Amino acid sequence: MKVLVTGAAGFIGFHLSRRLLAEGIEVVGLDNLNEYYDVQLKKDRLAILLKERKFTFVELDLVDTPGIKKLFQDYSFQRVVNLAAQAGVRYSLENPRAYVDSNLSGFLNILEGCRHNRIEHLVYASSSSVYGLNRNMPFSVHDNVDHPLSLYAASKKANELMAHSYSHLYDLPVTGLRFFTVYGPWGRPDMALFLFTKAILAGEPIKVFNQGRMERDFTYVDDIVEGIVRLLPNIAAPNPDWDGTAPDPGSSPAPYRLYNIGNHSPVKLLDFIALIEKALGRKAQKELLPMQPGDVPATYADVAALNQAVGFSPETALETGIARFVQWYRDYYKV
Repeated sequence: MKVLVTGAAGFIGFHLSRRLLAEGIEVVGLDNLNEYYDVQLKKDRLAILLKERKFTFVELDLVDTPGIKKLFQDYSFQRVVNLAAQAGVRYSLENPRAYVDSNLSGFLNILEGCRHNRIEHLVYASSSSVYGLNRNMPFSVHDNVDHPLSLYAASKKANELMAHSYSHLYDLPVTGLRFFTVYGPWGRPDMALFLFTKAILAGEPIKVFNQGRMERDFTYVDDIVEGIVRLLPNIAAPNPDWDGTAPDPGSSPAPYRLYNIGNHSPVKLLDFIALIEKALGRKAQKELLPMQPGDVPATYADVAALNQAVGFSPETALETGIARFVQWYRDYYKV
């Protein structure tokens, strides 16, 4: 088995690659090592992967159409996990074109590579941000998601639509995963846990948006990886009961599936901060601020469909996951 993991030097891609390698699967990891956040962190993740005999790294940008075409021709992938993307809701307000390049043009190149090389299964990252103005809790893949609140969210919704069209036209099995606030060791520096930990240890105030009245379905990275690993061999199939007069957004008469992958347990932001304070043994100075454009007040994953498909159930308690991150952060930055 040979799997292409795009975004392999990224947070989730790194953890997924390590898991696949531990199971004896050959991994080709693609990343462009862009400067959206600390490149050294990406290189340090990559250095760990490069110690593995069955790991091959290709430095390449998804928007490099000839390069992606050659990548698929040079390696005989059976399956592809597309995790490479321009991430971040807030950054999409500052640099919208980056999202069109990576998340639309880049994803098209992946779809084309899968189409022309008879890939058995494409699993790709979507996001809980697609739920936008939806307030029907918990968020279900059977709900309509036509009102995104940021270009990042819109680009992820577009990925789902693009994937469906290729699945329908070319009988390409595709599975989209809507990730819910992923955290853990080796996490992204632009995410709340990293930002809060860094600021508290430095004795600096943390920015708490919406006056702290936020809820997030924080999901530990190992649980995310477990879901992906279970889904890879579970090749998307058509839904024989799909009805165009009452269309189910989570499936299709094509081999197309969507799943939420989250902790199914939303946590108040102030409770989240309290757990970080406990793990650090320090109190945070809180700067209470209004809601930021593009943000949503709450996320909450209904994971029933994923549980039914592959028996997925998140296992890592938030307090445990935060403690593991804090230990990694202290070790990595020698704090």
